[in-house]
Amino acid sequence: MQPKPNIVHLPVYQPGKPIEAVKRELGLTEVIKLASNENPFGCSPKAKEAIIAEVGNTSLYPDGGAVELTQAVASHFQVEPNQVIFGAGSDEIILMIARAYLVPGDETIMATHTFPQYKHNAEIENAVCIEVPLIDGTHDLSGMLSKISPKTKIIWVCNPNNPTGTIVTHDELSSFLEQVPSNVLVVLDEAYAEYTVTGDYPDGFALLRQYKNTILLRTFSKIYGLASLRIGYGIGHPDVIHTINQVREPFNTTRYAQSAAKAALADEAFIADCREKNAAGLEYLRGEFDRLGLSYYPAHGNFIMVDVQRPAKLAFEGLLRQGLIVRGGHNLDFPTKIRVTVGSTEQNEKFISALEAVLAEVAVVQA
Repeated sequence: MQPKPNIVHLPVYQPGKPIEAVKRELGLTEVIKLASNENPFGCSPKAKEAIIAEVGNTSLYPDGGAVELTQAVASHFQVEPNQVIFGAGSDEIILMIARAYLVPGDETIMATHTFPQYKHNAEIENAVCIEVPLIDGTHDLSGMLSKISPKTKIIWVCNPNNPTGTIVTHDELSSFLEQVPSNVLVVLDEAYAEYTVTGDYPDGFALLRQYKNTILLRTFSKIYGLASLRIGYGIGHPDVIHTINQVREPFNTTRYAQSAAKAALADEAFIADCREKNAAGLEYLRGEFDRLGLSYYPAHGNFIMVDVQRPAKLAFEGLLRQGLIVRGGHNLDFPTKIRVTVGSTEQNEKFISALEAVLAEVAVVQA
C-alpha cells in the first residue's frame, strides 16, 4: 500500500520526553519536567470536581456540539455561540482549518521558527508553505506581508510565539491586519495569552470585531492545566466557524474535557494566581540568567528560551542526567539554546542549580 506522496517526508511530532521514560532510562527517582509548557500548579479544584462528577456518565457519548461549554465561552468573552468551535486541543482546530481551506497549490505563510503543526497540516493538504525568518525571535510581519500572493489562503501568527516566547504588539498586529487582503484568513494562535502581563499584548477580540478574516485559537492545556484532557477552541466570524465545523469529526471532545473546561473557565481566581506565580518565576529565571551572563528572548508565555552558549544537545543531555527535562534547541534549529518551562519556585531553583553544574561540566568537556 502506498501513502500519499506528499506525507512520506513529514516528521512525526516529538513531544517532551516523558518523566516515566527518563526515570526508567537513567535510574532516577526524581525527575522534573520543564519541557512541554504544562502548568506546574495543576488545574482548578473545581475542574477536578467536575471530572469526578462525570465518572458515572462514562458510557455515554459527549454532547457533540459542546452546547453548554460553547455558551460558557461565548458568555465569558462576550461573543455569540456561533462564533465558537472546539477541538481536541487547539492543534485539532489547526488541523480542521487546514482541511477546510487548503487545496493542493494553495500558499500559506508562517514564521520559520514557530509551532510546527501549522506547516505539518498544510503539507498534508499539499499546500505550499512560505516561511519567513524571525527577527530577534519575533514574527517579521512586514516580511510576511511581502510574501502574500494571489495564491495565499492562510497566514499563521503564534502570539506569544512558540518556541521563542516573544510577542507582536497590538498596534503592530492591527497595522498588519489592515494590509492583509480580506480573502486571506489570519490565524492568531493565542495558546499562552492568559499568561501575558504586558499592556502591549493584542486585544484579539477587538481585532476580531474589526477584521472578519481572523480567527483566535485558545486552549485549556496551558494555564488551565487540562493538557491531558485535550480541549481547545477557536473564536471567529460565524461564516468561518461554520466552514470549519463542516470538517469537524463527531464527538471530538469528551464529556470529561467539556465539564472540566467549563468549571476551569469559571475559576478566575485560580487563573489569576497561576499568572502571578508564572510572572514571578519568569522574573527569577531572567535574574539568574543575567547573573550567569546568558542572553534570552523576551518571554511572555510560561516558558523562556535561553542561549546557554554551548551546544544545546550537550546542555539538554547534562540536565537530563540530573533529572531535569527541558527542550533542547538542537531539535528546534536553535543550536545553542534551550527552552525551559517556568516551574514552581522549588522547580525553578533546582533547574538553575542543575544548569550551573551542567554549564561548568560542558565547559570542561569543550576545553
